[in-house]
Amino acid sequence: MDVTRREMLSRSGSLGLGIVVTGTLGALFAANPAAGSSGPEVGYGPLVPDRRGILDLPRGFRYRILSREGDPLRSGGGNVPSRFDGMGSFAGPARATLLVRNHECRVGVPHPVRAATTHTYDPMGPGGTSTLRVRAGSITQEYVSLAGTYVNCAGGITPWGTWLTCEETEDPPPGSTMSHGWIFEVDPFDQARNAGPTPLTAMGRFQHEAVAIDPRTGVVYETEDAFIQPFGLFYRFLPERPLGGHGSLRAGGTLEAMRVRDLPDLSLVQEPGTTFTDIEWVRVPDPAATTTSTRLQDYGPAGITRGQKLEGAYWGDGSAYFVSSYARDNEGSSANHDGQVWRYDPRANTLELVVVFGYDPAEQVTEGPDNIALSPYGGLMVCEDLGGDNYVLGTTAAGETFPIARNRLNIGSDAEPEYGEFAGAAFSADGRTLYFNVYNPGTTFAVTGPWARQGDS
Repeated sequence: MDVTRREMLSRSGSLGLGIVVTGTLGALFAANPAAGSSGPEVGYGPLVPDRRGILDLPRGFRYRILSREGDPLRSGGGNVPSRFDGMGSFAGPARATLLVRNHECRVGVPHPVRAATTHTYDPMGPGGTSTLRVRAGSITQEYVSLAGTYVNCAGGITPWGTWLTCEETEDPPPGSTMSHGWIFEVDPFDQARNAGPTPLTAMGRFQHEAVAIDPRTGVVYETEDAFIQPFGLFYRFLPERPLGGHGSLRAGGTLEAMRVRDLPDLSLVQEPGTTFTDIEWVRVPDPAATTTSTRLQDYGPAGITRGQKLEGAYWGDGSAYFVSSYARDNEGSSANHDGQVWRYDPRANTLELVVVFGYDPAEQVTEGPDNIALSPYGGLMVCEDLGGDNYVLGTTAAGETFPIARNRLNIGSDAEPEYGEFAGAAFSADGRTLYFNVYNPGTTFAVTGPWARQGDS
């Protein structure tokens, strides 16, 4: 069923948030023995108010702040950059976890990303990535791994263990003579490999958000976060050297956009479980958008399928999951919703609406689900990007959604509180620690607790 956010929050105690995801998440649990076979309870119980006013968690869970913007980088080289966004987690040596973190920096942020010229794409670009090495709950290394990019939003992990960081823009920063709107590859293990940043031009130049890669075929799925008409497309990239390891995506390939016949706008679909067959993929005429944005190019008389604010993407259960954060008819969408999660199954060549957040105009909510990830205990995790309260949400095997964390860092006023969005949720390889970011003020958290309990009932 679909529900409004107001209904969700009214049920945000031990009964969870009340969203039911139909038809797909059971397979996510069944594929992971840690998730259990009998189906878990609904979440971890109600959130407990944090005495420090930073992060509310269920009872038995603890958080540690690993990194904050403006603090000195642990490995030197200046201050921690601003605007923490998407993030990837990698199993490092000696039981360490390596995190590659995006910085969605625009001109004028308090702490732009800065690095040596060898690791800088465009000196005018304030964005980039930083890499953290975490061991025994503490950071042992923290450094800028890519600089000189612009508006690095989300991205995705490759099967060979690198991070693809995405620029969410088509425009260069003021004063720049270089093109932007690209994807870059970052190696979390070998900083020397990150020298000479090279845009992956065949993968397209547009307002990138996130990517998900099919580990069997190497096909890359990409979302476009276009919030002004015409809205964004869902793409797939067929590499010339699939699964070829670090640098292989530079060899090029073919970029295509998804067409669902007789469906010009994803917002028109309002019923979870709705499935479309025989999905078409149309070649993008000019991936580099030399004169015309990719979403404005000619896809023939049948047109192309669009969605307002296509954001997070993740690979799981043999499928590419992706998010439409919200849709508003007064902004050009065909219908309203406060968020959708879609599933594309390449083997069956089907597209299914997994969940929809119902729209309530009285709530005046402008954004909903953003980054998504797969829990090692089964189900999806969703980071919210809303105008008011923001949550990290989890799902049960039955698809019921429950709160994992709530941001209490008020960057507004007592009269008009405002809480930064969550982003970059990712578990450590052993499943014991959940890492995620708050966008502003940039903060990286490590959360530990009885994670397995949710899959043991």
